Amino acid sequence: MGDADDRGGGDAAGRRQPLRRGRRGGGGGRGAGQLTGANAGTGGKGPASRAGSARRVSGEEPGEAPPVLPEGHALLALGEVDSTLDEAARRLAEISGPTWITATRQTAGRGRRGRPWVSPPGNFAATLVLPGLTPGQGAALRSFVAALALFEACTVLGTPPDRLALKWPNDVLLDGGKLAGILLEGLAAGGRIEGLAIGIGVNLAAAPPPEALEPGALAPVALADCLGTAPAPAAFLEALAPAFARWEGQFRAGGFGPIRAAWLARAARLGEAVTARLPGEEVRGIFRDVDGEGHLVLSTPRGARRIAAGEIFF
Repeated sequence: MGDADDRGGGDAAGRRQPLRRGRRGGGGGRGAGQLTGANAGTGGKGPASRAGSARRVSGEEPGEAPPVLPEGHALLALGEVDSTLDEAARRLAEISGPTWITATRQTAGRGRRGRPWVSPPGNFAATLVLPGLTPGQGAALRSFVAALALFEACTVLGTPPDRLALKWPNDVLLDGGKLAGILLEGLAAGGRIEGLAIGIGVNLAAAPPPEALEPGALAPVALADCLGTAPAPAAFLEALAPAFARWEGQFRAGGFGPIRAAWLARAARLGEAVTARLPGEEVRGIFRDVDGEGHLVLSTPRGARRIAAGEIFF
């Protein structure tokens, strides 16, 4: 996963594509065809259980307990899908509240700038759909919310906080290596952005092979390298979903300010020299801040430079 991105996803008319079993690299998911939870098929008006999606969903691994999610959240657990982000675009019309879409395997997962996202078996691949969230409501800043939630989920599962750090704009590092990535995409309906999809990939069991990396990329690491064993994806979701709900609640109550402060307290290389790679140029400077719009602020010989989007290298 990579840069925050408000691109519209899927069918611009918001039409739901039918699920197609067994199609590789496209179409719908294999394993589950219906949402479960408080927001599924009720227009958000049905009774919410303690766990919005505690019922088993077709496509979950046999014997794996369904995760307990926050009140009002739904889950679509798929065995195989092209991309959970693409599934989010197909499903927008039937989603009325926060909904997690997970997959055991993605055949066409993607990261920053459309690059393939390689996820070995046992890793975490999911998209959180927030219907109704638009760019005017700070949608692009949700990458910081997701990063804080990922940091918290890792610590809940036993990772020492001092081994984790957050890399602008949307990566989570473990011992300096890339553990997780986040990708935001706007969801279109009727030609307008009508929701946000937050794609999340986490190396739980294994890191991608070296040949899958782009030049200059941080070496990937897996959570199992730290914990000695890999948490199951469902267990990771059970830690991540409530963490996201709490940080999202803080965002809605207090705006970006508290989120920004918490993110900076966990930021990698704050106060150190970094290089921002932009289209047509590279900017070298001291990482001083993240401003109120989520832009990276570098101190350079020519003064402060604010960067809205790009890749940074240490």
